[in-house]
Amino acid sequence: MSSAPLEQSGAAPRGTAPEAAEPGAPSARSPFEPVGVTFTPVSAGLITARLVVLLVSFAVPVLGTVALGVIFGGWVWVAPVVVVAVLAWLLWLIPRQVRAIGYAEADDDLLIRTGILFRSLTVVPYGRMQFVDVNAGPLDRRFGVAQVRLHTAAAQTDATIPGLPPTEAARLRDRLTARGEARLAGL
Repeated sequence: MSSAPLEQSGAAPRGTAPEAAEPGAPSARSPFEPVGVTFTPVSAGLITARLVVLLVSFAVPVLGTVALGVIFGGWVWVAPVVVVAVLAWLLWLIPRQVRAIGYAEADDDLLIRTGILFRSLTVVPYGRMQFVDVNAGPLDRRFGVAQVRLHTAAAQTDATIPGLPPTEAARLRDRLTARGEARLAGL
């Protein structure tokens, strides 16, 4: 039996697995990058808001450990070095985390992608949405961002899109509400 027809057609012989594509090759598909879906990134204002919160929350530990180092000296200076190292790592990490957040409106679902190392893709069917909230605290308003929260019947499937410009958050809220009502009307 000749294997020429199989080689020409590109099909793998029955009972064998097709060769795996190299990672990063155009034919390799990631479950976090669905075909034909373009994700919209969130606002860069979210980076600034999160960095402000980080710096304010680290002010007391940095000052406290430096004061302890001045008072006691010696090995106690390890504490402020560790705190500043953690702060530096978070200052590097937060912008990357925010740039990894995106959302996409598909025909039947809303897709929300987050994470760098631990990636997540949440798919919320429009017909499962019960209501949509838009929230913005004082710091969020200062940096021009808002958060859209989707509520479904199951609490585990609630989803949040942080860092949207307020006009986009309002547009998305109205659009998701309309799509959700249209899907529920079809039931």
